[in-house]
Amino acid sequence: MTALRGTSAMIFETNRLILRPRTMDDFDDCIVMDKAPGVVDFIPGPWEREREHRAFVRTRINAHYSDGFGYWSVFAKSAPNTFMGWVLLIPEDTVGPDVEIGWRLHPDYWGNGFASEAALALVPHAFETLNLPRIVAGIDQRNHGSIGVARKIGMTCRSKPDGYDVYVIENPQRSDA
Repeated sequence: MTALRGTSAMIFETNRLILRPRTMDDFDDCIVMDKAPGVVDFIPGPWEREREHRAFVRTRINAHYSDGFGYWSVFAKSAPNTFMGWVLLIPEDTVGPDVEIGWRLHPDYWGNGFASEAALALVPHAFETLNLPRIVAGIDQRNHGSIGVARKIGMTCRSKPDGYDVYVIENPQRSDA
């Protein structure tokens, strides 16, 4: 994995993927992805209400996160202009105190290890660059695909409140994690 620093944001590269900061250029692709069957089945949100859905995505894209945090759009190196989805590293539920890692891909790209590869690119960034004590992911217990991604990147289930499992990975470099 390579992390390239630009003037204001980081671009990550893996063997197969490029992750670049998400922008309004990705807006329509995000909406199309969210509407694809199965994508948001286990994620609460305004997905069925067009106006609210578009406002939600617009707000998230335009949000200012601290340096090193945010959303990254995912593209295959073999098709660098084709939006596959996104990964994120943001304060949990946008407020913290924990930091959440998340992923969402269009179903055309499910089952190929792309979500794990993209999310795994953010783990060393979270621990080595940002020195976070841990990262978390809240996952609906029925979302077996996301549970598989969490496990593949080294996360373990810590609690099961209200139908959501909380997966955690600790920073091995920190004793306070």
